Amino acid sequence: MFDEEVGMQRAEIQVVLVPVSDADRAKAFYADALGWHVDHDRVVDPQLRFVQITPPGSACSIAFGPGISPMAPGSLDAVMLVVDDADAALAELRAAGVEAEGVDEQAWGRFVTFRDPDGNRWTLQQLPQR
Repeated sequence: MFDEEVGMQRAEIQVVLVPVSDADRAKAFYADALGWHVDHDRVVDPQLRFVQITPPGSACSIAFGPGISPMAPGSLDAVMLVVDDADAALAELRAAGVEAEGVDEQAWGRFVTFRDPDGNRWTLQQLPQR
């Protein structure tokens, strides 16, 4: 679909590649600790495994595994997810055994940060009231 105002087709982010060193450890973290849904886990060939996981309510997934990304494990910095309640998100992360920091108050939202086992940093944002 073409948007006449900006002159380009509508585009949605589908997948963010997450560089990890151990796909099984990452899968356990995202699926078991965070409760995200495992969409796919396929070994394509000996050098390529595709694990796709989606956060609850998100239209965008993450993917990782050997052969997926040339980025160094742990180099992803600050992918941002919107949450309804930063305090509740922080409490849920800590209850799951995830080290998390927050809640950081800013004019543009309330923020919680955490890292996966490889050090990839995630930020959760509670949007300000409008």
